[in-house]
Amino acid sequence: LAELDALNNLAERADALNLSRPQLREEPGLNIRGGRHIVVEQVMDAPFVPNDILLDNDRRMLIITGPNMGGKSTYMRQTALIVLLAHIGSFVPADSASIGPVDRIFTRIGASDDLATGRSTFMVEMTETANILNNATDQSLVLMDEIGRGTSTFDGMSLAWSCAHQLATQLRAFTLFATHYFELTTLPETLPNVTNVHLDAVEHGEEIVFMHSVKEGPANQGYGLQVAQLA
Repeated sequence: LAELDALNNLAERADALNLSRPQLREEPGLNIRGGRHIVVEQVMDAPFVPNDILLDNDRRMLIITGPNMGGKSTYMRQTALIVLLAHIGSFVPADSASIGPVDRIFTRIGASDDLATGRSTFMVEMTETANILNNATDQSLVLMDEIGRGTSTFDGMSLAWSCAHQLATQLRAFTLFATHYFELTTLPETLPNVTNVHLDAVEHGEEIVFMHSVKEGPANQGYGLQVAQLA
């Protein structure tokens, strides 16, 4: 009865939320068309903007740039959720999804300190990063969100660069690497399996409009001051 209940629930959600059947394949990589975040789209008043993602042997890391509130974290999380849902036998929030073997999903997202053990935000970040670098494989999915922001700019950028380089060259994990360090957008010049993408935003008069759509190439500027102005 419990198994029937679980399967019935997955079926009902697939029908109600317009989910599609993923294709599980032997070749490594992800090819998701029109992917959505299954939670965020339920709480939004505006229509959710779906996005594609392609990862394969020649495209193992995406350096993701774009403004705060532009949708970088949502894009990364929806990818992990789609992979997770597919692996538990569920339909997924996407127009189509072809998913290769993934052994584990690693995340380094969010900023929080650990008061109970006296660990700062930066120490928590570094501990989680070390766990990823020590345990990820070439079949792992890794989400890295603004690594290095908990310390000085120069140290943070150096750490972000070396972590990205290790993930791309030694571990060769499938990695989504969101960053505000524009220097990292030069990595694809020397590493053939790294690609730049960005979340689009446009300035309309004195305002910033978030398009929430993923485009190829690096962002052309930061919008930190405009986002601060919104506050």
